[in-house]
Amino acid sequence: MQGVQREKAKVESPQSVKVASARPDGPFKALGLQGFKELAPVLLAALATEEPLLLIGPHGTAKTLLLTRVAAALGLTTRHYNASLLNFDDLVGFPLPGKNGCLEYVKTPAAIWGAGAVIFDEISRCRPDIQNKLFPIIHERKVQGLPLEALRYRWAAMNPPSTDDQNNGYLGSEPLDTALADRFALIVEMPNWNSLSEAEQIAVIQAEETPLDADAVLALVQIIARIRAALPIIKITLAAGIASYVRTLVALLAQADFALSPRRAGMLYRSILAVHAAAMAIDPSSSPSDSALLAVRNSLPHRAQGIPLPDVKLLAAHRDAWHFVNIDPADPLKAILCAADPLERFRLAVATPVLPEGEFSRVIADALAQLQAGAREAAIVHLFETGAVGRLNAAVSGQAAEIYRDVATPLNFSETLHASHGRFQAWSKVKDLLSRLDPAEPRAHLRANALAAAFARKELATPGDAEKAFQSFAATDTHLRAA
Repeated sequence: MQGVQREKAKVESPQSVKVASARPDGPFKALGLQGFKELAPVLLAALATEEPLLLIGPHGTAKTLLLTRVAAALGLTTRHYNASLLNFDDLVGFPLPGKNGCLEYVKTPAAIWGAGAVIFDEISRCRPDIQNKLFPIIHERKVQGLPLEALRYRWAAMNPPSTDDQNNGYLGSEPLDTALADRFALIVEMPNWNSLSEAEQIAVIQAEETPLDADAVLALVQIIARIRAALPIIKITLAAGIASYVRTLVALLAQADFALSPRRAGMLYRSILAVHAAAMAIDPSSSPSDSALLAVRNSLPHRAQGIPLPDVKLLAAHRDAWHFVNIDPADPLKAILCAADPLERFRLAVATPVLPEGEFSRVIADALAQLQAGAREAAIVHLFETGAVGRLNAAVSGQAAEIYRDVATPLNFSETLHASHGRFQAWSKVKDLLSRLDPAEPRAHLRANALAAAFARKELATPGDAEKAFQSFAATDTHLRAA
C-alpha cells in the first residue's frame, strides 16, 4: 500500500502463527485472473470467512469472470442471476399448495436450492421489491424463512452507480439501498485497466477460456485452509487492539460526515482480522496497520451508494485511529478525538493542559475549521482569555490572533452595496441585530465585533446566516465560560 507508514505498535503479527509462504501475487493470477495482487488479501478473506462480497466496477473489468472462475476452482454448484431481469420465481421455483396447506416449490434447474454459491449480477439495477427479497439470502442464507443449507457464498456485482452530482456512473445503475449495502461485509472496487502492468494488459488481451490448472486450484484451496487455521490465533492476539481501532475510526469518520452503522463497525472488526490473516498467508511479514487500511478501503458501503469519501479523509482517520490503538482508553487525547462535536473537542482540549503542543494545535485547528461563524469567534476569544493560546504552535496561534484582533477591537471596513445585492439584505440584518445589543452588557462589544467581522469576511450571505452567527457567538461564549 502506497503512502502508509508502518507504525510501531504493540499490535504485532502473532509469532506463533506459522504460515507457509505463498505466491507473492496471491493465487489469482494462476487462475488466469490479472491485476488482483493488491486485492488478494481481501478476496481471500471473503473466501475464508464466507462473508458476502460485492464487486463494483465498469463493464469489462472481469467481475463475473473472477467470481465464476473462483467458484469453479472450489467445485461449487453456482447459480448466476442477472438481477436486473430477476423474478422471485427464478430464485425459488413455482409455488404450489402442498400437504397440510403448506406452500411448496417446484424446483427448476435455475432455482437457488442446493447452490453452494450464488452470484447476483447487476444488483444495482434490481427492482426494489426483489432487492427486499435478497436481504435474507445475503444476510442469513434464507429464503421465505427456509434455510439454504448448501449455500456458502453470496456474491454480487454492479457498475458504479449514477448520481446527480457526477457523470462517471452508469445510467440505470442506481445507488444501492442503504440496508442492502450494509449486508455486504466486503465491497471491492475492481482494478481498472490503467492500474494493470503492461504484462497484465497483454495477458488480458490474449486471454482465452482455458481449463483450470490443477496446481492453481490446489493452491487456492490450501491458502484458504491456512487462513482459516490462522484466524483464531490472530484474533486472540489482535482482537482488543483492532476493536479499539474500529471504535476510534468510526468516531473519526462520523466527524467527517460519514456515519457508519453499528453493524458495519462489527463487520469492519471481523474483516480486518480476516484480511490480516490472508495477508500473512501471502507474506508473513505483513503489517497489521496495512491490513487494517486495506480492509477498511474495501469494506465501506459508500461506493455502492454513490457517496464520495475523499481518500485523504479516510487516510487521516486511519492514521489517527491506529495511532491510538495502544494508548490507554483513559488517555485524554483519545477521548478528545472521539468526541463527535467539534466544540466539545475544543473545550476538552483547552481543559487538558498536559497535551503536547503539536497535538493541542492540531485538535484546536481542526475544531475551529468545523465551527460555524460566531461560534468560531467565541472559541478564539476563549483561547485568549484562558491563556490557552500560548500552548499553540506559531502557525495556529497566528491565525487565531488575526480573528481575535477583529473581535477585540472595532473593525473598520467599507463596502458599497446596492439594494438589489444579496449581501445588502444580510447587512440590513446585521445592523438590526447590532441595534438589539445593550452597550452596558459587558460582552456586547465582543458579540458586535464578531458579527461585523464575519460579515466583512463574506461569511454571512443571507439574513439567516447573520442570525445564526449572532446566536452562535452568545451560546458558545456562555457554554465555554460556564464549563
